[in-house]
Amino acid sequence: MTPLAKLLEAALFAAARPLALDALATLDPEASPAAVFAALDELREHYDVDGHGVEVVEQGGGWQILTRAEYAEAIERAQVAVRPQRLSAASLETLAIIAYRQPIGRAEIEEIRGVAVGSVLKSLHERGLIDIVGRSEGIGRPLLYGTTPQFLEQFALRHLEELPRADELAIALRGAGSAVVAE
Repeated sequence: MTPLAKLLEAALFAAARPLALDALATLDPEASPAAVFAALDELREHYDVDGHGVEVVEQGGGWQILTRAEYAEAIERAQVAVRPQRLSAASLETLAIIAYRQPIGRAEIEEIRGVAVGSVLKSLHERGLIDIVGRSEGIGRPLLYGTTPQFLEQFALRHLEELPRADELAIALRGAGSAVVAE
């Protein structure tokens, strides 16, 4: 491996969150963005070709070294990894509305869900999954909400364009119909 790839490996190993290209580029000020990308590809190939138990994954607006999916169940069973806290159905529903309609205000979310969402918004904000991204031009200039890079990280997405399309969601929900009704 090149020295730059080794440097990126050390940084990705030490970081608890995905590191963006800007952060990786600061490690070696003489390296161009293209050189950093090439070193990331070299590192990714190193883990893939040699069959390591971890891999370099692009998600949440950056890169991170993660356990391969095929080992996740064994790691969870052994309880050696910290699991992210589960979200309630109300939180997931509100988060989905924000993800697909952002930037969106509280009143619009409540109109879609048909219930008050103040406490859910507070909880999602405290968890770092949503943030205030601006204000509407409407009466009172209400706050607008959007998702954060931590949202992308939690759902293993590189960017919002990876969210399932509406037609894909209908197929997925049809398949899980009995589980949804049972709740």
